[in-house]
Amino acid sequence: MSNFLDRLQFLKKKTGEFSDGHGDTTNESREWENSYRQRRQHDKIVRSTHGVNCTGSCSWKIYVKNGLVTWETQQTDYPRTRPDLPNHEPRGCPRGASYSWYLYSANRLKYPKVRKPLLKLWRAARATQDPVDAWGSIVEDEAKTKSYKSKRGLGGFVRSSWEEVNEIIAAANVYTTKTYGPDRVIGFSPIPAMSMVSYAAGARYLSLIGGVCLSFYDWYCDLPPASPMVWGEQTDVPESADWYNSNYIIAWGSNIPQTRTPDAHFFTEVRYKGAKTVSITPDYAEVSKLTDEWLNPKQGTDAALGMAFGHVILKEFHLENPSEYFTNYVRQYTDFPMLVILDKHDDLAVADGSAFVSTRFLRASDLAGDLGQENNPDWKTIATDENTNELVSPTGSIGYRHEKGKWNIDQREGKSGTETKLQLSLIGDNDNATQITPVAFPHFAADTSNSAWVKVVIKKQFKFVTYPVKPLLVPTVKNT
Repeated sequence: MSNFLDRLQFLKKKTGEFSDGHGDTTNESREWENSYRQRRQHDKIVRSTHGVNCTGSCSWKIYVKNGLVTWETQQTDYPRTRPDLPNHEPRGCPRGASYSWYLYSANRLKYPKVRKPLLKLWRAARATQDPVDAWGSIVEDEAKTKSYKSKRGLGGFVRSSWEEVNEIIAAANVYTTKTYGPDRVIGFSPIPAMSMVSYAAGARYLSLIGGVCLSFYDWYCDLPPASPMVWGEQTDVPESADWYNSNYIIAWGSNIPQTRTPDAHFFTEVRYKGAKTVSITPDYAEVSKLTDEWLNPKQGTDAALGMAFGHVILKEFHLENPSEYFTNYVRQYTDFPMLVILDKHDDLAVADGSAFVSTRFLRASDLAGDLGQENNPDWKTIATDENTNELVSPTGSIGYRHEKGKWNIDQREGKSGTETKLQLSLIGDNDNATQITPVAFPHFAADTSNSAWVKVVIKKQFKFVTYPVKPLLVPTVKNT
């Protein structure tokens, strides 16, 4: 029956009872229920993921009907890593569960758009000139350039075609290369987790023309700089399940439930083992409710907090009461023992003479004979071996990357393979004449009236009998 007739029969819908009068049977139409049943109908199930702007790469079941995505659910066939770790599954987040809405949303951007003032200039110039000359006529005219650059940040995008925008991009690349050189062409490539093919295509193009490849982090502006600075790899972090093996976790710079939703359960599950968790966020973020301690430094003071951490660690475990665990760790896993070159600067005079400024690590290529290193001596850092008091090039620096068996952090000398014990400080070194001298380190405070000085040890008579030093390294300085 129709809805109209149903409404006319409202008082006559009841046709019987069941369950001793607790239920009624009616003659009304129930076709409206079909929309709910059809919502879950599908022809096939395929496996996919949501790679746009996400590195989670969660595995999803995609239900397809007539070539259209109807809904999606999380896959539940992830392999176990180890029996003593929690399951990875189910991996996913609400954004992934509603991703099909984005596919068919009226707000989805399906066509290229260009800022209107630039597009008008381009079409006018293109009517009488070839692409490269047309682009040149725009960027070489100060008034034209200002007319579209001044509109940045104000919106005003209009629809174009792929053919037109590709021509604009190609013309700009060719013009820039011919006028300023290929190294002035700087580009981004999609994140590898989104599409390895797209990432490789963009990176290869820029490399072949001699352009500059920026990281996708430069695109998204969300690179956590501490990770590559400390570990030497750009956020090459371990599997999130490894969090379960930790006893103490600091969440700093990552709002895990929000930005790493599929892995957040490892962060909460490890607490059942007794692990202590700490969050450092200016605001009370989602991760803050999952931690035992919440530190909320004022915005912009994270660097000061981190340096305070480092100061306490170095003072308590390196200077005042050396810890065997700490010294062994920094000796093997960090660049703590590596020698640093200091340049003398007369314009940075202090009470007892000129000061030095730290520059870069000492390399094998700075020493006579390249310290016996034949392969990539420019990329091999130098330290002092406590066992022999000689300069050595320990394995593990980037110069050993392509040498079999040496791209590791084994505590061995790179050429001979002998075991080493890298020296961490010259204080207390009685074999060589030493002196304490001021060294200036750069700081970025707005107030430049003060100078930050620290004391380091300089070896006046380093053991350069066997390995004479090139003129650049007189005197050679070692930071403590």
